[in-house]
Amino acid sequence: MNARAAAEPIVKHVEFEGEDWLYFKTIVPNVAIIRATTADERGNLSFEHEGAYLGPIEQALAVRNNGGIVIAQVKRLAKSGTIKPFAVAVPGIFVDVIVVAPDQMQSTQTVYDPAVSGEVFKPLSTFTKRTFDASKVVARRVAQEMRFGDAVNIGFGISALVPRILIEEDLHGSVTWMIEHGAIGGIPLLDFQFGCSSNAEAIVSSPTNFLYFQGGGFDATLLSFLQIDKEGSVNVSRLAARPHVTAGAGGFVDISSRAKRLVFSGFFSAGAKLGLENGNLIIHKEGKVRKLVNEIEHVSFSGRRAIEQGQNVVYVTERCVMHLTADGVAVVEIAPGVDLRRDILDQSEFKLLVPQTPKLMNPTLFRPEPFGLKLRSAE
Repeated sequence: MNARAAAEPIVKHVEFEGEDWLYFKTIVPNVAIIRATTADERGNLSFEHEGAYLGPIEQALAVRNNGGIVIAQVKRLAKSGTIKPFAVAVPGIFVDVIVVAPDQMQSTQTVYDPAVSGEVFKPLSTFTKRTFDASKVVARRVAQEMRFGDAVNIGFGISALVPRILIEEDLHGSVTWMIEHGAIGGIPLLDFQFGCSSNAEAIVSSPTNFLYFQGGGFDATLLSFLQIDKEGSVNVSRLAARPHVTAGAGGFVDISSRAKRLVFSGFFSAGAKLGLENGNLIIHKEGKVRKLVNEIEHVSFSGRRAIEQGQNVVYVTERCVMHLTADGVAVVEIAPGVDLRRDILDQSEFKLLVPQTPKLMNPTLFRPEPFGLKLRSAE
């Protein structure tokens, strides 16, 4: 496969209208494997127990129109005519094969939860509070970047904790959370259940959400980072030393390239032993791997392009908050208990800017009790 890929590359560098572009040849699919909840005897598919609608009709059409085969996995079969027309998400004329899997999981770690498929709403009191640790401190500081009424895309990682911070601060509903898989509103699930939400206001197709993201209509995005370089560019898609933990950029490129405001969150270094004591961050042992590096392994997000487009970019870590400027990455806030030189500047491979004395991050972020979050008004 690698030899064929080298002989027939799927992407090439081209110039168009005086700009550099990556040109990807159209992929012509001939097999689609999709899933639904119910199939009737004519192959019509409905999604009543699903937590996401990942573009199955688009996949089915692409394959069907190219003379391929469409295979649908479902939980159960129904008599013809018992699925109401508006509930049919994929008509049977687009489907070739039905495979019944009565034990199919709703998500990676969820057998079935009606709150995920929008059939019921769970009380907010039933959502488990995150253990108080450094990742929760980061999520709290990210929450301070939100504005009342924002429509905000959420990415995997620490970002997914932010909606639960708003629940704890009695501000649920003040921001509408969106995930690329299709859920709008509600509370995104955590860890490897991420991709669905509980209590969603709407579940649309993933391609529909991407039309919104690619058009730049949303207010902000909360994303993670593996590496940051001196231009503020971010890598989320490749670590040569640990290829098994990176699965590519996914929708990150579409979302980050069009967002008006971006908040990247993560730990300043990988593997550090951290503690929280009396409102201070304690670094018991420095991390083995630096994440602020001279050259990132993949440019998943371009800081240079962000400056050209006028995007507002913030990086939040447990020990400092940084802003992207035309001159580079600037430290604007530091955590209580942290030494600017020893714990921040000396732990970055590139020179961080310190245009003025950094402000202290709010010490209440570093204490377990609610910290009195106040959202900013929309501009």
